[in-house]
Amino acid sequence: MTELSPLTTDPDQTASTPDEDKKIDLLGLTADALAEVIKAEGLPAFRARQIWRWVWRHGVTEFSDMTDLGKSVREVLASKFIISRPLVTSRQVSNDGTIKWLLKFPDGNEAETVYIPEDDRGTLCISSQVGCTLTCSFCHTGTQKLVRNLTVAEITGQIMLAMDELGEWPATHEGRKLTNIVLMGMGEPLFNYDNVADAMRITMSNEGIGLSKRRITLSTSGVVPEIFKTGEDLGVNLAISLHAVRDDLRNDLVPINRKYPLEVLVDACRNYPGLSNARRITWEYVMLNGVNDSDDDARALIKLIKGIPSKINLIPFNPWPGSAYVCSSNTRIDRFAKIVMNAGYASPVRTPRGQDILAACGQLKSASERARRQSTRI
Repeated sequence: MTELSPLTTDPDQTASTPDEDKKIDLLGLTADALAEVIKAEGLPAFRARQIWRWVWRHGVTEFSDMTDLGKSVREVLASKFIISRPLVTSRQVSNDGTIKWLLKFPDGNEAETVYIPEDDRGTLCISSQVGCTLTCSFCHTGTQKLVRNLTVAEITGQIMLAMDELGEWPATHEGRKLTNIVLMGMGEPLFNYDNVADAMRITMSNEGIGLSKRRITLSTSGVVPEIFKTGEDLGVNLAISLHAVRDDLRNDLVPINRKYPLEVLVDACRNYPGLSNARRITWEYVMLNGVNDSDDDARALIKLIKGIPSKINLIPFNPWPGSAYVCSSNTRIDRFAKIVMNAGYASPVRTPRGQDILAACGQLKSASERARRQSTRI
C-alpha cells in the first residue's frame, strides 16, 4: 500500500532563520574549500580533516556531537557554519519498496529524490535542477520549466537525507543499503556541471562517504561539450538518453538533438575517457509503441553504436497524465531486445519501479509546480 507522509513536523526541519541564512553550509564545501574556511578562522589544518569525517563519514549535523573538538572550537563553528538537511515536504513509499521524497529548499522551490531497493543493490536517483530545460516530449519532468540549478549542498543533501533514513552511518559500515547513485532525477546534470562535479567529488571522497566512481552514473540527454570533461574530471559511468536512432525523430523526442545531432553525440561517446569493455556506455532507450520500436530501429541502433563498448537499457514507457505516448507491447520489446542481444550487446529491459507514486523513469515532477499551476486556474 502506498504511504504518503504529511508535511514534516520535525522542529529541526523548519524554515531557516535570517542568522542561519548567513552561515556557510558545510554540505556545499569540497575538502579543499573546507580547509580554506577553517584556515580563515585561525584553526589548524587538521581541524578541517576532523570536521570532514564527522560530516561525511558519521553524518553528524550538530557541532556539539564532534567530541574530539574542544568546546571553544565547537562554539566558533556553530556560530559560523551549519550542516543542513533538506526539508521533507512529503515522503511516499511504493508497493515495491521504492521511496520518493519531495524536498523543499530555503527559497521554497522543490525537487524529488527516489531510492530504489533491489536484491543486489540500492540505488538513489538524485536531481540536479528544479525543473528541466530540455522539454523531452515523452518525459513528465520535461513538462515543468526550468526554475534554477541546485546548489552543491542541495545535491549532496539528497544523499545525506537518504543515508539518514536508511541508517547508513558510519558510511564505512558493511552491508550498505545505498550502493549506487544515478544522476537521473529532475534536470540535466551537464547544464549544472560545476555544482554536480563538486557534489560527486565530495561523495567519492575516501575520507567520507567513499562511494566509488564505478557506482555513480551520470545520465545526459547529450550536452556534448561537457561529456569529455565529465570523463576526465570525474571518471563516473556515462548514460545517454538516446531514445531514437534518426535525427528527425530524436529532434522531436529529445529536442537538444537539434543542437547536438546523433553523429556529434555518438562521436563524443566514442571518445569518452576510460571507455572499455569493462566500462561501457549505457544507452537509455524508452520503448514507445509505433514510434521507435520497430525491427529497423533496432538494427539502426546497432549500426549507430558499432565499435563502442555499450549496454542498451530498454525502458518500458511509464505513463503520466496527459502523455501522448503508449508503451510498446511486451512482445515488441522482447523482439527489439533479441535483435540487439544477437548483435552482441547486453540489452536488459528495465523493470518499472515506483509507478504507483510517479517515481519511475520519466515520471518525476515536483508537486509544488503542479499545485502552483492549479492555483493559477482558480
